[in-house]
Amino acid sequence: MDEFDFINKIKQNTYHQSGLIKGVGDDAAVFRQTSEDIVTAVDMFVEGVHFSKKTMDAHHIGYKVLAVNVSDIAAMGATPRYYLVSIACPDSYSHTYYEQIFRGMRDFASTYKMDLIGGDTVSGKELAISVTVIGTVHAGKERYRDQAAPGDIVFVTGTLGDSQAGFYILMNQLDGRDMDYFIKKHQLPEPRVHFVKSIKNIKRLVLNDISDGLASETNEIAESSNVSIKLINAYLPVSQHYNQFPYHLQRKWMLYGGEDFELVGTVSKDDWEKVKIAGTETNTKVTKIGNVTNQKVAGGNVVLVENNKVVPLYKEGYRHLK
Repeated sequence: MDEFDFINKIKQNTYHQSGLIKGVGDDAAVFRQTSEDIVTAVDMFVEGVHFSKKTMDAHHIGYKVLAVNVSDIAAMGATPRYYLVSIACPDSYSHTYYEQIFRGMRDFASTYKMDLIGGDTVSGKELAISVTVIGTVHAGKERYRDQAAPGDIVFVTGTLGDSQAGFYILMNQLDGRDMDYFIKKHQLPEPRVHFVKSIKNIKRLVLNDISDGLASETNEIAESSNVSIKLINAYLPVSQHYNQFPYHLQRKWMLYGGEDFELVGTVSKDDWEKVKIAGTETNTKVTKIGNVTNQKVAGGNVVLVENNKVVPLYKEGYRHLK
């Protein structure tokens, strides 16, 4: 099977989006969008850095690389519409393996009626996948990091640290309570697209997806908005059986682990009730975890109140090219 045979096997035969004029099959895709703004996000995923065969099969890899990008789109307040995929294919993997990767993407994309509209395939020494997602949002409804204001409530969706717990379980072949739940959170994350749609009418709202850990994401908001953020450790939400892991790992994963792909946000006190209602309507756990302030705090832009002590939270976690 050569490149063109492979493309014919993975391309869609029918499309979901009415704005698509030309999908896969020409030099470029064409879509028409007149009433909304376009939002794009791109990420590169490399074997041994972002994923491993030890913890994910081909279907999981495909599902997750697309879900990661869609989480960025959701954090901007947008709805995902299209995606493009470029993949470097080592000879050491079978064509069936690559087909399973794209099947994982297709399974995820079908949930949001996303269309695959292009990309590229090349030979390579290591498996690498670049995914671009294109979304749309009504003008003025984009969610930027620089809109947080003193007095805002800081909140998160879901629970924290679960993905890293799942990774830890897989790497150490552990047995315990709710193992399948933690593993699923690592392999098959669910971006908060439906929740974001439910809060689209809130005038001022900041969202950031938790890809690099809560400490890093809240620091990004604080820096962009020129504010300080105070988090309360006792408020940080964790899943039912999270406490079975060593405490130092619980804390590390919860604050710095990343890959939860939940949302951390800020909203005015007047609109906090709307956020809670949206959580109920979309079956999304929403938790207040702190406040935004204009008072500079000792140690940095973000602090954690823990055991009656104020602990600075720095922008730490995994960083490429560090």
